Amino acid sequence: MLIDAYRKTFAEDSRSEKTVPGGTILGRIADEILEMVSCYASDGRVFYKKGDLVNAVASFAYGYGWLDAGRFLGFLAGSPSAPPKIEDHLPDSLSEHLSEKTYRYQRMLTNALEGVSPSPDPETVMYAAACSILETAGSYLARGAGYLPDDLINALIFFSYGYGWLDCGVRAGLFSISGDRHLFTI
Repeated sequence: MLIDAYRKTFAEDSRSEKTVPGGTILGRIADEILEMVSCYASDGRVFYKKGDLVNAVASFAYGYGWLDAGRFLGFLAGSPSAPPKIEDHLPDSLSEHLSEKTYRYQRMLTNALEGVSPSPDPETVMYAAACSILETAGSYLARGAGYLPDDLINALIFFSYGYGWLDCGVRAGLFSISGDRHLFTI
């Protein structure tokens, strides 16, 4: 997939519908998830128009992580997908920026995963959901690392996508933060 196609696909998917009633606690969580998805879609479009393909791709992937975690949790319509493999080669002028951002997101996701623990009681379905989100975020951290050092753009996509999943889970109240709270959008 090309970055422009990824942008267009995310723009279409980001209009997902809530599956929970408005005016309820669950409705408020769904609204927050949709707001975050919309913000990352908007940020990605701005970066894309400015030619900052590194931040554009990271924004789209992070937003997709939020969207798919919201779908997994049942707040939004649709089923979670997986990030596409980007076939574009970025201009050499973006290489340093891409490298810095990719390795920074790898470190941030690693620290974020180490700094949370499931909040719900272990005997509840919400505990299982929290564990699934941890597993998903961890698997995308590992998959992104598998692209290093040769395919930084796809590594960044996997790190950003997994991080979006984890951040959504934190915002939905599934985790207690024992690490750096600044790693999350709370």
